[in-house]
Amino acid sequence: MKVVCLDGDNLKYTCKSYLVLGSWNSLQDINTLIDVGTDSSVISEIEKINTGVGKRPVDQIIITHEHFDHAGGVKAMKSWCKAKVCAYKKFHGVDEVLKDGQTLRIGDRQFEVIHVPGHSSDSICLYCKEEEILFSGDAPLRIMTVGGSYSGDFIDALEKLMRCNIKTIYPGHDKPIRGKVRDLIRTTLMNAKDSMTIGCT
Repeated sequence: MKVVCLDGDNLKYTCKSYLVLGSWNSLQDINTLIDVGTDSSVISEIEKINTGVGKRPVDQIIITHEHFDHAGGVKAMKSWCKAKVCAYKKFHGVDEVLKDGQTLRIGDRQFEVIHVPGHSSDSICLYCKEEEILFSGDAPLRIMTVGGSYSGDFIDALEKLMRCNIKTIYPGHDKPIRGKVRDLIRTTLMNAKDSMTIGCT
């Protein structure tokens, strides 16, 4: 599997987009774009990448949540590559609504959809057990202090992530997180739980 980070237009506020390809660009691989960004500026980056002979550059688009900096370019991207668009909720341009626990082929690997309703009600992460990676969108996985308000569903999602073997996180706005990922998620879980306890006193 190959992961290519796309930066989009640096002059606009946008997210990190990730193009995920199979290791050998085989015909059966599902070239997948995770988040499109604010507009269609990632198209020029994708056009420079070898995405496989006889293949569309993007077969499917997965949106981690509906916020504009992640989904604003859906219409333009879909018009360009005719890809299927998947997200956790239905909004303009979405062809398939995803479910928590569902598995998807991305590149040449299987990924699990994990609903993590902390940043928004429709936020998802994408976890590949084989590669030990997680695409986290804007899910708040770096809660380093106690405070704030978190739902039980968010706590449940963090506990599920704790059971996953994750070596690398590809977030929506920062550089990839490598090393001590489990410790990071554990700290986030503990602080979120403590915040709930404080809120109940």
